[in-house]
Amino acid sequence: MSEPKKSIKKRVLPLLPLRGLTVFPYTTIPFEVGRVKSIKALEEAMLNDQLILLVTQKDARVESPGKNDIYKVGTISKVRQLLQLPEDNIRVFVEGISRAEVGEIIQTEPFFKAEAIEKLYTYNDSDESAIEMEALRRRVLSAFEEYVRLSNRIPPDIALSVMSIEDPGRLADDIAQNIMVNVNLKQEILSEFNPKNRLEKLLVILLREVDILEVEKNINIKVRKQIDKMQREYYLREQLKAIQSELGDKDGITAEIEEYKEKLKAEKFPEEVEKKVLKELDRLAKMPSGSAEGTVVRTYLDWIFSLPWCRKTEEVIDLERARAILDEDHYGLEKVKERIIEYLAIRKLKNTLKGPILCLVGPPGVGKTSIAKSIARALNRNYVRMSLGGIKDEAEIRGHRRTYVGSMPGRIIAALKQAGSNNPLLLLDEIDKMSSDFRGDPASAMLEVLDGEQNFSFRDHYLELPFDLSDVMFLTTANTLETIPRPLLDRMEVIQISSYTDEEKVNIAARHLVPKQIEFHGLKKSNLKIDESAIRDIINYYTREAGVRNLEREIASICRKTACKLVSKKTKTVKVTSSSLEKFLGPHKYRYDKANEKDEVGVATGLAWTPVGGDTLSIEVTLMKGSGKLELTGHLGDVMKESAKAAVSFIRSKAQQFGIDERFYDKYDIHIHVPEGAIPKDGPSAGITLATAMVSALTGIPVKKSVAMTGEITLRGRVLPIGGLKEKVLAAHRAGIKTIIFPLENKKDVEDIPENIRKQLKFVYVENMETVLNTALAVKREIHLDRSAGTEEKEFSIVLDSTVSAESSNAIQTS
Repeated sequence: MSEPKKSIKKRVLPLLPLRGLTVFPYTTIPFEVGRVKSIKALEEAMLNDQLILLVTQKDARVESPGKNDIYKVGTISKVRQLLQLPEDNIRVFVEGISRAEVGEIIQTEPFFKAEAIEKLYTYNDSDESAIEMEALRRRVLSAFEEYVRLSNRIPPDIALSVMSIEDPGRLADDIAQNIMVNVNLKQEILSEFNPKNRLEKLLVILLREVDILEVEKNINIKVRKQIDKMQREYYLREQLKAIQSELGDKDGITAEIEEYKEKLKAEKFPEEVEKKVLKELDRLAKMPSGSAEGTVVRTYLDWIFSLPWCRKTEEVIDLERARAILDEDHYGLEKVKERIIEYLAIRKLKNTLKGPILCLVGPPGVGKTSIAKSIARALNRNYVRMSLGGIKDEAEIRGHRRTYVGSMPGRIIAALKQAGSNNPLLLLDEIDKMSSDFRGDPASAMLEVLDGEQNFSFRDHYLELPFDLSDVMFLTTANTLETIPRPLLDRMEVIQISSYTDEEKVNIAARHLVPKQIEFHGLKKSNLKIDESAIRDIINYYTREAGVRNLEREIASICRKTACKLVSKKTKTVKVTSSSLEKFLGPHKYRYDKANEKDEVGVATGLAWTPVGGDTLSIEVTLMKGSGKLELTGHLGDVMKESAKAAVSFIRSKAQQFGIDERFYDKYDIHIHVPEGAIPKDGPSAGITLATAMVSALTGIPVKKSVAMTGEITLRGRVLPIGGLKEKVLAAHRAGIKTIIFPLENKKDVEDIPENIRKQLKFVYVENMETVLNTALAVKREIHLDRSAGTEEKEFSIVLDSTVSAESSNAIQTS
């Protein structure tokens, strides 16, 4: 295509800056004018030939534009009409004539006047030029048709008028004036004086706009489909509501979802919980009614709404009130009560639960669970008990995931639902009874629950939402510490609760058990009276336990028999005494050994520990002519047999000092027997008792009837410490023993023994067998056991300690 010819024409015209508007040649357009300068420029144009130069501002926000604030190319236009508007505004109708470049600014006040430079391009009428221009014109028209089809913004009459334009330059200007593009793009087309270049730029803009309109159309279609779907669903839901209303069916899915949403608004929930609930409700709304998955979602939502996410009880920490409640509910247990009061005092000062988890450890029936109830009552916390006995599955603690059939939350979340508040006192009962198998280790899951640094966001597998356990007060109970994993035990502070003394049991029965059972069986206080002596006999002859559960059962048995008598109208008042007790409870179930009536040779009294309290243990030694064989009977364990052998070796090494024939082991067989042979017995603490009984048998010196002993013996005659001293001393006191021998290292344990019992007994602390023998043997001569030299006569005294503990419920084992 040949180069076009260019001609230039200059003239001076008033200039009017336009904001946000571009005027093209060959087009008529209205706009409003309000600026003073602009109005004066129009007045100047009307006084001459009505011509004015219209130039677009670069930034429409500029109120008083200068030369640099307007584009370089504008349109020479003729003012066709002026219309006065309110507030001194003028509406102008102009017709574009030709584009012109802004030359020199002749004046700026009182209006702009500038030089307008017109550039006219003409092409040769060669075939090549005409064909190329026509092809370009047709391509632009095609793009414009596509634009008109997609935009729906150009009236049909304007589109038709544009299609009839033959002149390429005028076609470009008309299309540019009518398409919806920003001012910058329109200014690019206006600034192009060459018609061919103008068409090319316009074609690029049109094609880009067509692409954008195609995307917009697709988006609109998608949005419309979505809106139509929503409108259809809304319409169907409204129909369903109407049908349900006509049928009287108020349990539709929509009504159910609305009910859930009302619950969500009525109660405060954490933000994450609200989002989860809304998501599940959206799922429920899309499910067909009666689907199995819908039942799963409903169960899940019911669990969420039943949990106390933000519900609390107001905690009350009053030490005097707490102490009064503990004293009211429990007799004795002074150290335990004091430790709990200390714990509560620290809670009040720190105002936080980040502290040790209390673990109450003791034999069955001593009141561990009831102490937890009393603490909850004293603090005004809801109480809930969670039994851990026999749990083997980790999911019992953390819950099952919802992918499993029949899944449900773990016991922690279930306990909080039962409590109804997020700050209850949660008793983890029998924490020592947990075990593990292929389904996981529940004790490991408890580590997070009992750790104050982690449990503020405890996530149950079923809920999959964080629940704050930091306000929960955890208490645990156990019968023994041996089966509790070390990491779990490390998170707890152990409070030992020992077995009750007979005196404590008598007071517990009189203050708590008897009134409780009288009320439970529908009796009145005047209907039944049980003497203190009868209660003591129940404790001694009908129960053998560390706690008071069996004692309560026996009292309940008396109440039942009393009720029978009252109903049959044989009497109105029943009095139970020691002499009439067998009529209610039958013959004695148990017996306790009493102290020997006289000093005996070869018989020593030891002290035993059992799971149900202490007991006395008689050890008998008999000598027979033989070859030194040692016979042990009475169902003795391996450790106790070894203690007997150690005692024999010790006696053989000190035979000369004891005045015993050094060859006795060649001349005599020694038979050691511990009565009640059906009960297994084991442990090292019968060592000094065995040695004392053998020395008595070999020397012929009797053992004092009022002496009992406990302690482990070594080959050199040293006495080592033992356990269960309190229970053993109580058993000795019950049997009528006056003097008790035990290791010096156990002296610290004497404080645990009730003061009234300590006053009635004599305690002998020993470090070696010489003190034991000098105390226990009924002899006036003195024997000194010199471990390096010979014998020196001195007073002779003996102490034996046998602790026995059970391998089974009826077994006794020496500790």
